[in-house]
Formats: sequence, structure tokens, C-alpha cells
Amino acid sequence: MTQSALGLSRRNFLRGLGVGVALPGMLSALPRAVRAAETAKAAPLRMAFMSVPNGVQQDHWWPTGDERDFTFNTTMHSLTPLKSHVQVIGGLKHENATAGRDGAGDHARASATFLTGQRARKTAGKDIHVGVSVDQLAAQKLGRRTRFPSLELSCDAIRNSGSCDSGYACAYQYNLAWSSPTTPVTPEANPRLAFERLFGAGSPEERRKNYALRQETERSVLDFILEEAGDVQRQLNPGDRRKLDEYFTVVRELEQRLKASEATGDLPKSDRETPSGIPADFSEHMALMYDLLFLAFQTDSTRFGTILLAYDGSNRVFPQIGVPEGHHYLTHNQRKEELAEKVARIDAYYMEQFASFLTRMSVAQDVDGQSLLDNSMIVYGGAIADGNKHSHDNLPVILAGSGGGRLQPGRYLQVPEQPMANLFVSLLNRLEIATDRFGDSTGRLEPV
Repeated sequence: MTQSALGLSRRNFLRGLGVGVALPGMLSALPRAVRAAETAKAAPLRMAFMSVPNGVQQDHWWPTGDERDFTFNTTMHSLTPLKSHVQVIGGLKHENATAGRDGAGDHARASATFLTGQRARKTAGKDIHVGVSVDQLAAQKLGRRTRFPSLELSCDAIRNSGSCDSGYACAYQYNLAWSSPTTPVTPEANPRLAFERLFGAGSPEERRKNYALRQETERSVLDFILEEAGDVQRQLNPGDRRKLDEYFTVVRELEQRLKASEATGDLPKSDRETPSGIPADFSEHMALMYDLLFLAFQTDSTRFGTILLAYDGSNRVFPQIGVPEGHHYLTHNQRKEELAEKVARIDAYYMEQFASFLTRMSVAQDVDGQSLLDNSMIVYGGAIADGNKHSHDNLPVILAGSGGGRLQPGRYLQVPEQPMANLFVSLLNRLEIATDRFGDSTGRLEPV
């Protein structure tokens, strides 16, 4: 082997052996014994975020009454059977979503700020910059406990390049999750691809067979790599052999990751047929994405997720509920009572899908005998309050779930004005992530 050959990257070296290694996505999972020991103590705590666009119709959103004795307004009527499982929180704001010196672009700023609490750099180029989102911070700290650190879903288009809102990059508007200040985590909009990522392709029986075959193939590939690498090493002089040692590192890593994968056993079982793709009906699309997040939580495939229900600024029409006008258009014409009522109708439509998801979570039993919702923290809302004014204070926020007994649901909580990031600090602390700062937080939101 020549000196130049020894300078190849690890990946090129493996290609040089004539093999390609494609490992499945669940290789970061802990061994079954570790997970069993963990769940024997307590059920896992899950956290998810749902983003709705364009603010809400304020007159129809806020409940009436006091903290414990309150009545849902028309928008949240579908949550009535779930009243003991949710908190409606008023008083939170996202100062970094306001115009400041940046001028127009409230929708892009709002989307970028929603889960980061940071101000997005105004650019339509590649030099995007905002902050790590709360879901990704949790995934980076705790995500190795499951097959997938996090799950990002969208019911809208995927756009990560170009300009979308008054000089802001599309990446700000079409992504909720950010793994670094410059790296959005692109959501999956196709239910079929998301399902196959979680459970494999084909029918339930085909998925099980394909997974077993994939595991066997990968074992064979690794055996081949080790054999071929050994033959190469024997042909080298002692100096070159030492240089080759670094390439064996990747082989050892692959071995360990494959062993970890095998220790988790089979893929989680699901009798659901694989979705055919993106449905034409928006209601069905949302329902599928909520179902996928539910299945991911139920099978403990991940504990952190986001769903972008529609990009902020969306002008989607809703003929299925008698609203042929665009959503964004309507929010800027709420001075007309009949148009304001249509905005409220759209808000209620989104809420009905959320309520169906919470209902399913509330009846599914977790490993400790409680429900999945009891052991979850689910945030629903956005970083625009009033779409007509583009205001970013007194944001529409719902917190569902009991957080494994760490939250106090069943309340209409009106708090002194403070950053929404204070809520994120509190949620991170309930995950036992020790921090007193996140985004533009000024402390913890207590009590929640």
C-alpha cells in the first residue's frame, strides 16, 4: 500500500475494501438490560412541541374564570374532556421575535425564536444564526437513551434555502428544531418516510423479516471488513502498520454500535400499515403526524419531538370547515367580525387535532401504569399572539401532561409578563437537566 493510500479517509478506505456499510438508524440505543433497569424505577419522561401559525383570534382563545375554576372559550372547546390534563398559560412573551432594528419579517422571526428564545440573524443567505432549540438541548443531553434522539415532523413543505419573509432565510420559517445556532434539523413531511424510519418498510411481517435480514447482512459485512483489513495489515511494514491502526478505529466503533443495536432486540412492533405518502387531505396529514409521534412515544423510540403544523405566515385555505379565504389574509382583516370568526374557526380546527392526540395519549398505559400523557410535557402554541398586530407578548401557550407528577395541570395560569424561555428552563429542570438559563430567560417559570 502506498503512502497516499494510507492518507485516505476512513470512509474511502472501507470503500477500497469493496464494501459499503449502511447501519440502521437505531444504533445509538442503550442495551436492553440498561433500559429495563431504567424503566423499572420510573417511566420515561417525554417532551414535545406543536407550532401553529399566524397567532390566534384573541377574543375566542382565552378561558374565563380563575386558576382552577375556569371555562374554555370556543377555540379550546374540544379540550373540555381533557381539562384536568392541561394548563393554559398567559403572560409569556418572545421579545426576540419583535422587529427591533430588523424591520419586517415577523413570521420568520417568530418561527426561529419559538423554541430557541433567541433572535435570528436577518439574512437570506447561508449565514443563518439563531440558537439551539429546547428540544434539541434535551436530545443532546438525554437522547442516547432511545433509538432516536428526537423526532421532527412537519405538515408543510420543506424549504431550507432562499428568502421567504422580508429578507429572512426560508430555513427560519420552515424549521422548529435547531441542533446548533447555524444548523436546523429538517423535519420529515412525508408520513410514509417517517413511519419507515421508525418501523421499517412494508407490511408488519415484512418489516420484521427485513430487519432481521439487515442485521445479518451487517454482521457479514463487518466480518468481511475485519478479514480484509487483517490481510492488508500483514502486507505492511511496522511503520505503515502503525499508520493503518487509525483505520481500525472505525471498524471497532462499528462493531460496538452493531452490538448495541442487536442488544435492543427486534424493531418495535406496530400493526399499522405503512402510510402511502403525503395525503391530499390536510386533516389526514395532521392526524398521521400526530399518530407517528404517539407511536414513537409509545414504543420509546424517542422521548423528544416537534410537529410544525404549518409554517408561520401560511395562507392555507380551509374549505373543509367553510373557510375558503387564506389564513394569513384573514388574520390581517380581523376588524371585520365575520372574518375574525373564521380565524377562530381555523384555530378551533387545529385544536381539535391536538385534542385527539392528547386523548390518545391519555388512554394509553405507560410502563408504570400511568398514561403516556401523565408522563409527558406537551407544549402547543406559537411565537405570535395576535396575527393582526403581529404581537409577541401574552402568547397562546398550552402545556399538557403531568410531567411524571412534576407538573400541576388543570389550571388557567396567568403569570406576570416574562420570557417564554422561562417555561423552557422549568421543563428542562423537570427532565433533570441542570440549568438556570436558556435563550433570553430570566429565571424559571413557577409554578407549572
